[in-house]
Amino acid sequence: MVEVKKFHLPPTALIPNSPFPLLHYPGLLAEKTDCEASKVYETFARNGWQTQWIFRYGPTQTSHYHSAAHECMAVLTGAATIRFGVADTSADLEASTHGSDREEGGVEVQARAGDVFVIPAGVSHKTFDTTPPASFELLTPGDGHRVEAEDVRNALSNVELSGFTMIGAYPRGSAWDFASGGEHSHDYEKVWAVPKPDNDPVLGQDAKGLCGLWH
Repeated sequence: MVEVKKFHLPPTALIPNSPFPLLHYPGLLAEKTDCEASKVYETFARNGWQTQWIFRYGPTQTSHYHSAAHECMAVLTGAATIRFGVADTSADLEASTHGSDREEGGVEVQARAGDVFVIPAGVSHKTFDTTPPASFELLTPGDGHRVEAEDVRNALSNVELSGFTMIGAYPRGSAWDFASGGEHSHDYEKVWAVPKPDNDPVLGQDAKGLCGLWH
């Protein structure tokens, strides 16, 4: 049975967030074969979502959002905490991660291998406290906006996974940017107007996914 957790995140002074809820499917890909990068790629592709990267995450990162693209992240290995919905308020990563240099509010979710997140355009996210500990690195060929390979499935099959890793995909034709907060303070409506995808990246047309939950 598919478990779905929904989080409605209101806009803040720096982050637009979204009228659509953040979706978390705990353990949806928990079976080992389901969590293989090539299998996840096939599922995404079947539902009209393009895999663009696999990242291994370091101890923390800057909170950020994508203003023109919805995003799906599936956890392949490891565990971490992901904070959604608020901006960092200083460039000091330690202070913004474990201290008070961040906006109030948001939600923190424990992410583990097999979890899937569907993140509406405008919803900020920050991954930290990753285990096993490792350094941040793009593991797929390319610049993170597409997998630069003639045979993408084969390239993903050959990625060596270590630490906390996630695979990311976006509705076909989307391009992601990196906004850390405040860039769209006077134009949140533009971010909220990013069209709803035709399919959930994993559940397709199933009403348990975004097709039934994003109104």
